[in-house]
Amino acid sequence: MARIMSAHHHHLPDQLASLPPVAALGVGLVLLFFGRKLFWLFVGAVGFVVGLEAATVLFPHQPDWALIAGLILGLIGAIIAIFVQKMAIGIAGFLSGGYFLMTALRSWELQSPESSWVSFLIGGVIGALLMYVVFNWALIILSSISGAHLIIHPFALSHQVASVAFLALALFGILVQGKVLESSRRPETD
Repeated sequence: MARIMSAHHHHLPDQLASLPPVAALGVGLVLLFFGRKLFWLFVGAVGFVVGLEAATVLFPHQPDWALIAGLILGLIGAIIAIFVQKMAIGIAGFLSGGYFLMTALRSWELQSPESSWVSFLIGGVIGALLMYVVFNWALIILSSISGAHLIIHPFALSHQVASVAFLALALFGILVQGKVLESSRRPETD
């Protein structure tokens, strides 16, 4: 069990772990419950996390560069989401789907860090297709998954507790956002 958790935390970017827990919790909660409505924030947060991950690999001993790359990618993602929504939909789906599949396979020790790019590409294509085909529900699911990840990440939980907490939070976020979506589709009666 300890081996799995140390392997899981070893692969996650140190910069994400060093973010203030309050910030991670705040953004995580907003994504969990309002990710569909605040699409630009979702795209920006995913861009930030993916930028950190990529820069950590490219600049392994330069944490400042990783943080700067994350901020730049997050800002670019948020701006694109605001002004060019169609393109941002595909980018957000690609980045979040790729990041989720890559980190899931790593944490379950099903792939080596060296071959992470393959799972990132596969997850990215699946995420982008989902965003285009079933936009609202894909956005709800992906933002809930991202929010749940940000919420549990600051805590040193065992692999089993982290998995249960992640699933419970993601499902709760999906239910809450789904309920809001369905209520917004109902015709109002006076």
